Amino acid sequence: MRTLFGPDHEAFRDSVREFLDRRVRPYVGEFAADKALPRTFWTEAGKQGLLGLEVPAEYGGELEGEPDYRFNAVLTEELAKVTMALASCWGIHADIVAPYLVHLTTEEQRERWLPGVCSGDLLTAIGMTEPGGGSDLAALRTTAVRDGDSFVLNGSKTFITNGYSADLVVVAASTSPGKRARGITLFGVRTDTPGFSRGRKLDKVGQAESDTAELFLEDVVVSEADVIGEIDNGFPLMMQQLPQERLGAAVGNLAHARQILDETIAYARERTAFGQPIGSFQHNQFLLAELVTKADVTQAFVDQCILAHAHGRLSPIEAAKAKWWTAQVQNDILDHCVQLHGGYGFMNEYRVARAWRDARVTKIWAGSNEIMKMLIGRDLGL
Repeated sequence: MRTLFGPDHEAFRDSVREFLDRRVRPYVGEFAADKALPRTFWTEAGKQGLLGLEVPAEYGGELEGEPDYRFNAVLTEELAKVTMALASCWGIHADIVAPYLVHLTTEEQRERWLPGVCSGDLLTAIGMTEPGGGSDLAALRTTAVRDGDSFVLNGSKTFITNGYSADLVVVAASTSPGKRARGITLFGVRTDTPGFSRGRKLDKVGQAESDTAELFLEDVVVSEADVIGEIDNGFPLMMQQLPQERLGAAVGNLAHARQILDETIAYARERTAFGQPIGSFQHNQFLLAELVTKADVTQAFVDQCILAHAHGRLSPIEAAKAKWWTAQVQNDILDHCVQLHGGYGFMNEYRVARAWRDARVTKIWAGSNEIMKMLIGRDLGL
């Protein structure tokens, strides 16, 4: 029994499920074939009020009063139950970039960007990761050189979710290369700016429904009005936002795993071998008992993290624990689910196979599991 959600959260969950049944589930195959979510998905989600959960109503969002992250968690769970890619694309736009634009911007920037973010007319991405850089955000090679009242950006980004479709990218660039992490600045860059270009949609192992691209900046000129936060203060600003990104990843990881586990249990009741349901074999009973217990115990921890974040108390270390552990648990559960499906588990037409592929990257993105463990170890004084 989960106790963190109230009637308003469950009513919201019902509305999300209705939206997904009507506007998403019938078209997931088309999304995968196109390697992207269509703009109609975003505009319909905007009309449903799903893109501005953390954006004040005065800018077109749904927020009146203090934010309640539990609504974000509900939406992430329901999206991840359909596909991990759906949760990822929405998460980048509405759960990661939107808070940057709400909390780190000027009034003029909020009025310029947020209404489109909420309506789905201004799709966003975040440009941190670079070729050869991986999780080392302090080693950015993209530069922003001041030229009077403007900045000239040069560099490239890779593995950018929503990158092929985005209208606005929050770009991290080095404004003082000698300072490394202390010399990074964030910019809001429109993708129609001269000098901005994109590579192909990257051909990923899984999560075909999300568009992932390389981005290139060649003498891209932006103004001081496009600076997000303070000059040379981008790194600490990114660090402030990472706990929510990692918690969102954890929520999606577990919801995805639980959905496929439930479907596998149903399969084990129906699939027969040697004249009896495969779920009746003692090994499979024990295995499924272990997987359900692991999921339930993990859910208890994740729920505590959700509550802590909803009250402004989630630490970066707890978020790191939630991120790496749920990624590992998800991959362990789904690997066993594939095994329980036998040869069918390796067929693309079976959801368990696609889910297994989709899950693998979760041990890499939002900071690799190894980086998460390193952060936890440092916190232990090691």
